[in-house]
Amino acid sequence: MASKPGPLTRWPWHDMGNYKYALVAPWAAYSTYRFTAATARGEEGDLLSFFVLPTLLFRLLYTQLWISVSRHQTARSKHRIVSKSLDFEQVDRERNWDDQIILTALLFYVVNSVAPMTQGLPWWNPKGMVLTVLLHLGPVEFLYYWFHRALHHHYLYSRYHSHHHASIVTEPVTSVIHPFAEEAVYFGLFAIPLLSTMATGMASVAVANGYLVYIDFMNYLGHCNFELVPKLLFDLFPPLKYLMYTPSFHSLHHTQFRTNYSLFVPFYDYVYGTMDKSSDDLYERTLHGREEAPDVVHLTHLTTPGSLLHLRLGFASLASAPLRSSSSAAAWALAVVERPLAALASLLGRTAFRCEANRMGKLSTETWVVPRYTSEYTSKKDGHAVSRVVERAVADAEASGAAVLTLGLLNQGYQLNRNGELYVIRKPGLKTKIVDGTSLAVAAVLHMVPRGARDVLLLGKECKVVFVLAQALCERDIQFGWWTRICTRRWGSRSARSSGAAWPCHAATAARCGWLATG
Repeated sequence: MASKPGPLTRWPWHDMGNYKYALVAPWAAYSTYRFTAATARGEEGDLLSFFVLPTLLFRLLYTQLWISVSRHQTARSKHRIVSKSLDFEQVDRERNWDDQIILTALLFYVVNSVAPMTQGLPWWNPKGMVLTVLLHLGPVEFLYYWFHRALHHHYLYSRYHSHHHASIVTEPVTSVIHPFAEEAVYFGLFAIPLLSTMATGMASVAVANGYLVYIDFMNYLGHCNFELVPKLLFDLFPPLKYLMYTPSFHSLHHTQFRTNYSLFVPFYDYVYGTMDKSSDDLYERTLHGREEAPDVVHLTHLTTPGSLLHLRLGFASLASAPLRSSSSAAAWALAVVERPLAALASLLGRTAFRCEANRMGKLSTETWVVPRYTSEYTSKKDGHAVSRVVERAVADAEASGAAVLTLGLLNQGYQLNRNGELYVIRKPGLKTKIVDGTSLAVAAVLHMVPRGARDVLLLGKECKVVFVLAQALCERDIQFGWWTRICTRRWGSRSARSSGAAWPCHAATAARCGWLATG
């Protein structure tokens, strides 16, 4: 929301959740029926209305692809513009990025049903493309520039545009996150070329839908937060710098606020003197790139094929809910794509890949993912291959300059690598410190033990965490029992070596214990 939300801030279907797609369903069904019926009669169907649904689906997939690529690049690329990481609040705020795609589909359906000039359009008309380009470079860009400057006036900014600028670190979908009233004005501007070509008889299905894809591409390009426009383009055609912006150019608008107002064409910023003077320098620096060594690398792994979609590179709507708590529809969709996801994971399986990068003050952290499933970690057949991938990740972390590598989930298993000790033995001169998280886990459990508790019952299989936890309980004079006899024998032998006396184990503890710890 804006700092002082104005009228028509909320989208009409805000409270419908994902059921908002039901608004498109009857229109899609009717247009498909009309097209197939006309084709069956040997007549020419209405291509414009028929292609609304395929275009909607394509734009949804295209947008998600931009999200995934952008997050992957900002996690690993040296061409990142703003180093600050995304936060959960921004991800939640920008989850309604599909609203403008739905609105576009509804407007296409409605206008097509009431305006005869939009019906029976040909597939292609080159005159319409020329007119669309001219109208976009002229009226659309000019009007947008001045409307955008007006939005930065305190009155409109506090009521509308501040919602968009709440995201300092941009990602592709930041470009379409606006209050409904503001988005409605943008739709009016973008309608100028479309309606003009239709009114003059120059419209075509390819140009109408191509213009939508062009708007999406330029929007996402400008907000992707990593520089990818090659300098060769501007060297071969110098005037292009006035006709096409770059991600670094628009990023300055989100960090400086009062510069670089243009939509996609910087020409008007040059004309009216609002171009940021550091635009060219920032473009050169980000294109050249800078290598940043992470201070900490956290190494995790996949659990199931579907968990690949729960990563930051995947779908926020899935990641917001536990993997096993997904709706039946989501579970069905995951089942359909399980084999392709498994194939993708196997292609990535030779080494860990960067999933996200975060910065906490001066500390730079990265999360790497081993593309292996839980079942492979527990399998004797695949265990050796998994160990090699983890060992390669350790070597990569050292090569990247990481000071600390933390092993997450099953990457720290005793059977896999003896809680990371195996890699230290194989490479005594390892510069990166390996942390398995035992001390942190034990500290978290001890923090939950109620004050005054005298007896604790430990449940679960033997592991390093349990041994360290037992040692800590002994140091606090807390008696404990262990449900497993095998663990009791092993624990007694270890305690004799570490403290000089066997830890006390009372079978009756289970009957009178005041607190349970499971592992």
